[in-house]
Order: sequence, then C-alpha cells, then structure tokens
Amino acid sequence: MKAKIALNIDGMRDDYIEAVKRLVTIPSVYDEATASEQDRVPFGQPIDDCLTQTLALCQEMGFSVYKDPDGYYGYADIGQGEQMIGVLGHLDVVPTGELSAWDSLPFEPEIRDGRLYGRGTQDDKGPTLAALFAVKALLQSGVVLTKRIRFIFGTDEETLWRCIERYLEKEEIPQCGFTPDASFPLIHAEKMLIQSWLHGDGDSSLFLECGGALNAVPELARYQGLLSDSLVSALDEFGFDFSCEDDEVTVFGKAAHSASADTKGVNAIARLCIALKKIGVTHPLVVFIAEQVGQDANATNIFGDIEDVSGRLTFNVAQLDISKEHSKSGIDIRVPVTFSKEDFDNDILAVVEQYGLHYEEFDVLPSLYMPKDSPIIQTLMRAYQEISGDVDSKPMTSGGATYARAMPNCVAFGAIFPGRDKVEHMPNEYLIIDDMLKAMNVYANAIHQLQGVEL
Repeated sequence: MKAKIALNIDGMRDDYIEAVKRLVTIPSVYDEATASEQDRVPFGQPIDDCLTQTLALCQEMGFSVYKDPDGYYGYADIGQGEQMIGVLGHLDVVPTGELSAWDSLPFEPEIRDGRLYGRGTQDDKGPTLAALFAVKALLQSGVVLTKRIRFIFGTDEETLWRCIERYLEKEEIPQCGFTPDASFPLIHAEKMLIQSWLHGDGDSSLFLECGGALNAVPELARYQGLLSDSLVSALDEFGFDFSCEDDEVTVFGKAAHSASADTKGVNAIARLCIALKKIGVTHPLVVFIAEQVGQDANATNIFGDIEDVSGRLTFNVAQLDISKEHSKSGIDIRVPVTFSKEDFDNDILAVVEQYGLHYEEFDVLPSLYMPKDSPIIQTLMRAYQEISGDVDSKPMTSGGATYARAMPNCVAFGAIFPGRDKVEHMPNEYLIIDDMLKAMNVYANAIHQLQGVEL
C-alpha cells in the first residue's frame, strides 16, 4: 500500500470551479445540423468546441494532448512508465428539455447554496475535471508517477459511443482504469443496454411528437387535436398531472435517467397513451404502450419479473412520433446481467408482433461484471474508504451504461457520494462543490495506490 500524501485540494477550489464553468458554458449536445464527417465534426460543432477547450485546459495544466484528426475523441497524457491507467470521461450532454423547468439557464452555470448548476455539471464534466485536478494535486505534492495516466475524452457517450469505438480501433488500450460517471464507492456490474425503435403505420387523424434523448425519461408529452376535451377528462379521471391551453394538452411526468426509470421517473408519454386509449384511440403504438408498458417501467407484462444481482429490468418509452406517413417509438431497456440477449429478443418480438409493429435494434452494449475480489476493485474500494470513512461500503451494481464496459479492467468509480441525489439528465442539474473536492481526494488516493498494483 502506498503511503498517504498531503494534498492541497482546497487550494484548487476556484480553479476547479472556473474550469467546470468553462466547459458547461459550451452546449455540447449532439447537433445534427452541424455534424459533418467531411468537416471533421462528426457530432456537431458544439461538441467539437468542447473537446478543443478541454484539451486546451489539459495543456495549460501540463498534460500532453492529442485530438483525433477526425474529431471523434481526444486524450491527455502525463507521467511515465510502460503501463497506463485510463480515466474515461465524456464531454457530450443530453438536451436540456423544457427551459421553463430550469431555475437558471442550463448553459450559463450559476452557483447557489454551494452547488454549481448547469447541464453537464454532474454528467460528466464536473466529475471528469475532478479526476483531472486530482492528478494535478498529486504532481504538485511531489508524487512521481510510475505509470502513465491517460484521460480519454469521449464525445458521443449519450448516443452511440462511436467516439470510444474509434479510439479502440486506433489507440493504445490502458491496462486498467475507471470512469467518474456514476456513484461511489464503485460499480462492479452494469446491465446490458438495448436501445430500439418500434415502427408502425401512420395515422391521418393523430399527430404526436413526444420525447427526447433515448436515455432520459420524458417529462412532457403534448397532444393537439379534436380529442382534447375528451383527453382532459380521461387525464383528470386517472389523476395525471396536465395543463390545457386552447386545444393543446400537455401531460407532465418526471425526468430521470433511463437507468432509474422505475424508481425516479414518471413517464409522460406512457401517461398520455394510457389516456388516449381510454378515449378510444386505437393506433397500435399507443395501444402497445398503454397495455404492455403503462406506468410499469419494469415491463413485467412483456418480460415477467426479471431481477438479479444487478437489479431489475427497466423499460423506458423515450420517444413517440406519429404522423400521417409513419409512426415510431424509441425505447431504452436495461437488462440484468444474467438475462440472455436471446431470451430478451424472443420476449419482445413475440409481444410486438401481436400489435403489427416492426422491431428495429438501434444499439446494444453488453453487460459488465468484475469480481469483487479483483485487485482493481480492492484497490479502488480501499482508496475510497480511506478518504470517506465509509468502511462498511460494498461494490454496487447499476443499470447505467458507462465507458467502463468498453475496456478491460475498468469500472465506474464515483463521483456521486452515497445519500446524494443523482440529477443527471434532469432540469436543474448540479454538482455539490465540496463533494467534488472530496472526490478529488478519493481520485488522487486511488491513482496513487494504483501506481503500486501489478497490472
């Protein structure tokens, strides 16, 4: 075990806050309008701007930096040695949703009551920078790194992970690492992620455009048309929250990450479909959502009660579009680690076909499992417990899909402490400044101790 070191984390508070603000100010949401392979901005200009600024910040801190010529990723290196420790963070963020739900503008970071608010503060710019400043603190304390540290910056984590796939094709793979994109103490098992589309026929009497990012529970779903009065009566009968102005009805839910759809989210699209079916709408997608999913984000009607060490299956109806020409719904499913892909496919296809819908797989990320007794897990757990004092903590499981599953010997490690709210993908996303300073201590301790682990 490495000897404890004295770090000046508190002295980094102001610089850290300014660095987070610098990145949060950039609206790094996937931008189809400016995305261009030819111009080397594959995910849009804002994301590329954020990558450029992040690498400039790293260079100012003494790291050597590299930007993929095609704009897919970047990394920053420091230290020496044959072996490499990777820290994987992402710079893209989910859309803001309705601005009226925010108390301050999402890309104008603001400090209130010890919290820094803004889109990306918790997911994942704030935690990634906390790990970066942790390495800076180690170096300032006089620690000599015997392993190289590489910060790998992804730009497409909230969609298809094309950035990390390109990195794996072209670059050196770290021997171990972590991603600061979850909770402490750490995540040793992550569910399989499946994102898919359900396609159906169009409908000349029904027009809907609802939802946003596939990995977010929709907080709003709007209907406008001749059925508004009947819809209002049905929503009122069900006790669902809604508003009505002229002939536009807005159904309210509660935004959350898809991974916690069953515990923290309220799906506005599902509620709208339940009410539409009640008043006689027979469109197959509406009826499928109302009958087979409804308000059950575990989709037990389709799969049964699926649960294991990694938790329960979750099923999020993230998008619903119906026009005269076509209809489709985007869904995000987190599948427990012991439930097979084959069983999943058989179950979903059997039900979807009953409604005359076509199932199209969009993205699949395999599950992750690392034994609790592995040297990496034990080292990171010890580093966390020494700083936090949380000696009874145990490795956890998650429905979240982090970069940890992209590389060997890698896990999600922080940066949200036990008992704190996870507010990623939500309005008024924030980080707690003192918690991030504490996380810096944890990360510094972890990286210091990993120097002595044989990889």
